[in-house]
Amino acid sequence: MMIRKLALPRRTFLRGAGACLALPLLDAMVPSMTAMAATPAAASQLKRIGFVYMPMGCDNTRWKLPGKTLDELSPTLESLAPVKEHVVAISNLELKNAYPGTHATSNAAFLSAATAKLTESTDYFLGTTADQIAAKQIGQQTQLPSLELAMDLMSTSGQCDNGYACVYQNNLSWSSPTTPLPAEAHPRLVFESLFGSGGSPEQRQAALQRKSSLLDSVTAEMKRLQLTLGACDRNKVAEFLDAIREVERRIVRAETNVTDNPLPDLDRPVGVPESYADHARLMFDLQRLAFQGDITRVITFQLARETSNRTYPEIGVCDPHHPLTHHGNDPEKVAKVAKINQFHVSLFAEFLQQLQDTPEGNGSLLDNVVYLYGSGMGNPNVHDHQNLPILVAGGAAGGIKGNRHLAFDEPTPLSNLHLSLLDKVGVRLDQFADSSGHLEELVEPLSID
Repeated sequence: MMIRKLALPRRTFLRGAGACLALPLLDAMVPSMTAMAATPAAASQLKRIGFVYMPMGCDNTRWKLPGKTLDELSPTLESLAPVKEHVVAISNLELKNAYPGTHATSNAAFLSAATAKLTESTDYFLGTTADQIAAKQIGQQTQLPSLELAMDLMSTSGQCDNGYACVYQNNLSWSSPTTPLPAEAHPRLVFESLFGSGGSPEQRQAALQRKSSLLDSVTAEMKRLQLTLGACDRNKVAEFLDAIREVERRIVRAETNVTDNPLPDLDRPVGVPESYADHARLMFDLQRLAFQGDITRVITFQLARETSNRTYPEIGVCDPHHPLTHHGNDPEKVAKVAKINQFHVSLFAEFLQQLQDTPEGNGSLLDNVVYLYGSGMGNPNVHDHQNLPILVAGGAAGGIKGNRHLAFDEPTPLSNLHLSLLDKVGVRLDQFADSSGHLEELVEPLSID
């Protein structure tokens, strides 16, 4: 006897006035009587990749790990303890093509591993970045081929750093050597790009103004869908929509509670949460929803721009970040840089825990996405590009094993890591920029003597 069951298409949407919501992976999207139905993990292979940029390097004395595992964490990385089984720290990676050492080239080379043309004008030239190489192959079946996010307002004109155009330090992502992709820092605009149904911003707002929430406009269609789903899938959809509604509520609250600041942060867009942490958490939440709904499979996120003068009063650092990094080995300034590093890592660790807590198949969303976290600068006091602070998180579906510290004996190109991560998401290249080979150690555990 042949048993047939029509699976719900993976690209299933709930549509309403001003809204178009993709759904998370459901059991109903897996055909019955197949290997995928028998082993749900096979329904979600490692096809999603994210990059988080930490500006201006780090204090390596507090970042450096003492052993070959993460069982003993350094002060800067201690917040990774709950998710250490999903994290690989990598030491002694370098960016040769980022020299001469500048803030502009640190940012520009991080995902391109290319040499930026020295120019203050619009004849800038770099290289296609790893995220965009991935987007061209794995991002073509999704609503957005890639998503570029930041925390700061970005100017793309003029000279910003030692003769380099601002475009180099303000754009992580380049779709070609001459095409930088601007990043969005406003949660509302990101939210609408993920869940809006198209049209101009004015048209979307007009449609949404007739509803108290974006989700209200899909209520009728949601009820019809729920009638066709099993109990487990109904719970998944309800939890996903609740998460979207909570993010939307927080965005609205941020927009209505903005207070006048006598000393405004010129990097912060108007209408975002006043707290850096609240803003960053919103941007991370939007990434989780984008991956969970398969709205995009490629994301870049800049925690702050190079040369940022942002202060962090919420952690007791009221000095601007950039001047602190030129610390001249002043212990007090170095300690404040380390405190900022620790703060940024802690927000990333929270995000990884959320991905781990989001079920998908017979694992978690964290198993099915891989993230690279790090900086294009090593020691900011001397503007070098050696021994970069680098973390890889997630990727269990691609065989990446966590709770390890890979410390190379010799300086190794960061491009080797890019080549390996692209391979893990199905993008096969023989070489990327100045790569000398794959990092086989990313999958194979080190032998510990």
